[in-house]
Amino acid sequence: MPHHNAFGQPIGQPLGEWEPPRFPDHAPLIGATVRLDPLDVPRHAGPLFDAYQSVSDELWTYMSIGPFATVEELTSTLTKLSRLDGWLLYSAVLDGVVVGFMAYLRITPIDGTIEIGSIVYSPALQRTTGATEAVYLMLKNVFDLGYRRCEWKCDALNEASRLAALRLGFQFEGVFRQATHYKGRNRDTAWYAIIDNEWPRIEAGFAVWMSEGNFDVHGKQRRSLVEVRNSLP
Repeated sequence: MPHHNAFGQPIGQPLGEWEPPRFPDHAPLIGATVRLDPLDVPRHAGPLFDAYQSVSDELWTYMSIGPFATVEELTSTLTKLSRLDGWLLYSAVLDGVVVGFMAYLRITPIDGTIEIGSIVYSPALQRTTGATEAVYLMLKNVFDLGYRRCEWKCDALNEASRLAALRLGFQFEGVFRQATHYKGRNRDTAWYAIIDNEWPRIEAGFAVWMSEGNFDVHGKQRRSLVEVRNSLP
């Protein structure tokens, strides 16, 4: 039911006791299969460059950065990203090896909004439990801090990213036409989000999906994340 003011006009739901959360600490996020360490450009650029040597150039098609011909190019780009306002970069570490990076961006505590993006996994992390857990760790941190909304945005033509957003529990909110441009071409941007009152059910789905009983002896999932989430009340 919508709320109404003294003039009978519909107005937004009161925020109640909600207060703007703090800016996230740039601290490690540790899971069962993967850990996210604050990206340290001097330490991590080299291992990341090595990890990306087995990446097909098509991985960079919908990224505003890459591919990188030299470690110096990657170092320069990571340095620039790490200095952007409202960005926190993380290195994904699997079995002690740096295998990708991802970021919080557009962090806006006053509105309680934050975005997860710039995700670039090497083949060692792609399509693994750790790849999913990495996003879970970032989402959990967002809502544990008290943010109201977490966003996921991508080129509207990037079907893989759009499917990933839905699989992870984000809801599609629309396409912003000619929202930006990169690599000399237009980008229509697809917007997805999870809001705070949706998170408990989504988190429960992650917990069931990541549980040991959901995987056979070969590590193959018994039920998909979407199947698990849809089975919850």
